[in-house]
Amino acid sequence: MTAAKPVPARRPASDVSSAVGLVGLSGLFVWIAICRNWAGIAEAFNLAGPREPMSGPYAALATLLFTGTPMVAWSLLVDRVHRRASTGIDWTQRDSEPGLLSVSITKIAGLWAIWAIIGFLYCVARWYWEGQYQFAMEVLAIGAVPMVLLSVPYVLWLDRYLVEPRDHAWHFGAMLLGREPYSSEAVLAHWRSWAVKGFFIAFMISILPGGFAYVVTLDLADVGSDPVRVAGGLIELLFLIDVHTAMVGYLVTFRPLDAHIRSANPHVAGWVAALMCYPPFILMGDGGPLNYHYATSDWAYWLADYPLLLWVWGAWLVFLTGVYAWATVIFGLRFSNLTYRGVITNGPYRFTRHPAYLSKNAFWWFATLPFLVTNDSTVDAIRNTVVLGLVSAVYYWRARTEEAHLLAEDAKYREYHAWMGENALIPRTLSRLAGIRPERRSALQPAE
Repeated sequence: MTAAKPVPARRPASDVSSAVGLVGLSGLFVWIAICRNWAGIAEAFNLAGPREPMSGPYAALATLLFTGTPMVAWSLLVDRVHRRASTGIDWTQRDSEPGLLSVSITKIAGLWAIWAIIGFLYCVARWYWEGQYQFAMEVLAIGAVPMVLLSVPYVLWLDRYLVEPRDHAWHFGAMLLGREPYSSEAVLAHWRSWAVKGFFIAFMISILPGGFAYVVTLDLADVGSDPVRVAGGLIELLFLIDVHTAMVGYLVTFRPLDAHIRSANPHVAGWVAALMCYPPFILMGDGGPLNYHYATSDWAYWLADYPLLLWVWGAWLVFLTGVYAWATVIFGLRFSNLTYRGVITNGPYRFTRHPAYLSKNAFWWFATLPFLVTNDSTVDAIRNTVVLGLVSAVYYWRARTEEAHLLAEDAKYREYHAWMGENALIPRTLSRLAGIRPERRSALQPAE
């Protein structure tokens, strides 16, 4: 029997400083303020165009510049992440290895080929040309040309300083060109990483405009002192923060920022658990097998006769959404589903290993109240409650598959996992309620 490893005396340091997300948040707020007050700004400077808030989809897209630029600047100028060994870059290299140009060409072939495959899949998948996805396709079509062109000087420049320029993209290129031996596992890793980016970038772009337009055009005077509308406005703002910060994370997976994808989840269960939570595979939507909204209303309906309770309940829902947004902001430039891009141990990750999943699921329970139905059917109340319980189980499953991935990848995450199991309030409490001894939690091995 393997002896339990000692639990670290301190929580391991996070790979991302809290300031990265905070400066990005500041930039986001500046842009929202500009867009909300655009009528006055345009009038003051006699600018052409309508005198109204800028709430269009391209104004929403511009948030990425205002959010991402301060984050990149802080990471490079203050945290100096480009100097970290984890980037795989040695800036002191003076001489390139012989044949480096051939290596770079092979890598570019691997990149262009995977982009062509993703583009083909966008074309044949019907859902990408309907509804909100049409904006995403428009943006990606515009961005494809500069991405292809700029990839050439970027790869040629970066390869001069990489400790090992033959990365996953190179192995895929080598497989296609057939001139050098390649690693099948590296090729699969390349496919997995770009599958994550291809799937989630299109989805994230598609949901940028909606929440942005709501927040920019929201009439604060109209909200007044209505607790439901106050809570709703704040929740929309927090969701906007989550979505726009996460979108930056999906875009800037660059080695000089130490934000590259080290690995994408290799477990099939992890992909299944994640994809069933997003369109077009989502199981929780209308008509889906995990739809828990049949004959339900929401918290505002059931508590309408209790004004004080409406304020308390609304504040609790805002708090839960705030934790959810905080869990994204604290990632800085490294947010992404299904990937390992470093270890986050600060912010809400001081209290639980999965703050986003925990707060999101708690929000659904308190916002929906699935055990209350408008048709007085006991069967529907039981069904909705059970189904929402299954939704929460899906997120528990996601959490476990993500832990299995990270435990296998990084010794720091294993230390963090062990420390949290014994010291953090929520994991320690849940373990004790489940009858799990803390010392056993600290002995978790990557295979688990």
